[in-house]
Amino acid sequence: MDVEALAASTMPAPTDHTETVRRKWTFRHPLVIRLAHWINVVCLAVLLMSGLQIFNAHPALYWGSKSTFDAPALAITDDQTADGTARGIVQIAGHTFDTTGWLGLSTYQGEDVARAFPAWATLPASQNLATGRRWHFLFAWAFVINGFIYLLYGIGSGQLRRRIIPDGDQIKGFWSSIREHLTLHFPKGEEARRYNVLQKLTYLIVVLGLLPLMVLTGLGMSPGVNAVAPLILDVFGGRQSARTIHFIVVNLLILFVIVHVLLVLVSGVWNNMRSMLTGWYTIEDETTHERRAGR
Repeated sequence: MDVEALAASTMPAPTDHTETVRRKWTFRHPLVIRLAHWINVVCLAVLLMSGLQIFNAHPALYWGSKSTFDAPALAITDDQTADGTARGIVQIAGHTFDTTGWLGLSTYQGEDVARAFPAWATLPASQNLATGRRWHFLFAWAFVINGFIYLLYGIGSGQLRRRIIPDGDQIKGFWSSIREHLTLHFPKGEEARRYNVLQKLTYLIVVLGLLPLMVLTGLGMSPGVNAVAPLILDVFGGRQSARTIHFIVVNLLILFVIVHVLLVLVSGVWNNMRSMLTGWYTIEDETTHERRAGR
């Protein structure tokens, strides 16, 4: 018998390595969480648009307890160029930026109108401070009540801790999670059953930091609340400081929403949307199989 033939006959057959992606269903969002999420979406949209309507009545921010009209920290207004052309401008710490068409000067019903935020971004579209305040206060209460119910349910069920407090192994993998997000690689398998460390830390900051701060500064601007609890304004350093902080927090929340929506899109829009509508989410479990070649 040929030596090479004998060697070939005693060697194990070559193998093919194949990966099979199996999808598993997991229940991710209870009904209360889903309802609270979508109620928040509506409330925050109305609060933002009505808040911009209120801001348009006096489109400038200050620090302290007084309005120092000559030196605002930020102002959205309009002026004229050297040739007399109207333009919209944003002034920040003494620097002026031309924002014609977007901020300061925009088109409404076919005419150029001097207003901080354009009509399409405010509720109502026309300049109406009284109506804007009514919308704002109504949905502010809806937002607070919804948040209170979510908080009670989250604490009682343990959902809040699981959703915003990172586990020990997740803290150790913090930098790895950052790298995965930057390269748009997201957890699979059992790891996908829980929020990752960046999600949890972000939600922790939003739920326990930004949202309470937004509510407290909003209350601080209410004359009725000031009469009952004047300490709120003292904590923030005055009414104008509270208004400025409120504006900054809202912009941080807008940034959070933008990033949140982008991540939903790139990590599987239908899977994420289905989980927030029905509660059910699918995870991918990659299993490696070996197959003998030629058998």
